[in-house]
Amino acid sequence: MDHSTSDSQLNAGEVDYESESNEVPEVYYIRHDWPLSVVDDELVPKVGMTFTTVEDAGKFYRNYAKAAGFSTRVRCTNRKGNEIKNQLITCSREGKWKSKISPTEKTNPTAGLNCPARIYIHTLKDVGAWIISKVVLDHSHPCCPSKAEMLKQHRELSMSIRRTIENNEEAGIRPSKTYQSFVAAAGGHRELNFIEKDVRNYITREVRNGHADIEQEMSQVVWNSHSKDSFDRNWNDFLLNFGLADNKWLSDLYEDRHIWVPIYLDHHFWAGMRSTQRSESMHSFFNKYITRNSSLIQFVKQYDNCLGSREQAERESDAADFHTLIPCASKSCIEAQFQDAYTHAKFREVQAQFRGKANCITRLKNSALGVTP
Repeated sequence: MDHSTSDSQLNAGEVDYESESNEVPEVYYIRHDWPLSVVDDELVPKVGMTFTTVEDAGKFYRNYAKAAGFSTRVRCTNRKGNEIKNQLITCSREGKWKSKISPTEKTNPTAGLNCPARIYIHTLKDVGAWIISKVVLDHSHPCCPSKAEMLKQHRELSMSIRRTIENNEEAGIRPSKTYQSFVAAAGGHRELNFIEKDVRNYITREVRNGHADIEQEMSQVVWNSHSKDSFDRNWNDFLLNFGLADNKWLSDLYEDRHIWVPIYLDHHFWAGMRSTQRSESMHSFFNKYITRNSSLIQFVKQYDNCLGSREQAERESDAADFHTLIPCASKSCIEAQFQDAYTHAKFREVQAQFRGKANCITRLKNSALGVTP
């Protein structure tokens, strides 16, 4: 009896399990309005292609996806014991995700658009190879090869890059500076196959996770100190306990405690904002490249870096807008038009207005001028 197991449940008939013969089915095509991306024929998956391992087949499809302008995911893997028998790999926009939160309250970007693009691979009996038995090339959405490098699947940190990030983190170098050094060495943002967010995520996930106890203790000192004197005592104890008395970053942080530690701000009325609030985003941007001690010559040299950084931020934002969709909060056709035409950031502003409109109640009232709403 075949005790096959599946890593993901599919509807009956969505995939075919391994057949008794080695016959190759016909290719499946589903037609949509979106034209296929122009890709080198050698990269396009075809029915009958064979691979030594399932990993090789997956890598081949990922390379095609990058060239065509989309990303992939393993939808279903069927096993017999510990042995993989067949696998379904789809476009990452396959399926339809439905939030448990009402769209009138909150909408998050979603990638699911029921995209049919996929390949189905299975083992060939008595051969020990893997074969592509079904292929769907068409998508339910447009693909953009120029934006594919911004997708998470196609971004990668090499071992040498990771080691440099770890060394810079230990030396107290900020992630933004680390990333800018990679940009300068490569000759521009477009020459890298990762973004600044990947550097920050690696530091958080791999480097700083090893110091979770330090982070927790520091949080206790900051939030549980009920007076300025107690904060000073707790801070010094914290540095001594973890041997961080010589850490320059923490020393600078302590020097500026009057502008970020809650107990030092306790006796001020802010009315929900700070006087520098409007200019902080600008300061944050320029602080990546210049300081108050930078000369005019240094500023001129950093000008191209500033422009390159702004361009990269726009590229990342465009990629997010292209590969995800924010669901509408209402059934309004007008909102749907804004959804299609606006960026995510601007559409969120418009969507807030539609939510407010949905909560309005209109009533007819009599006045001297007649009936008014």
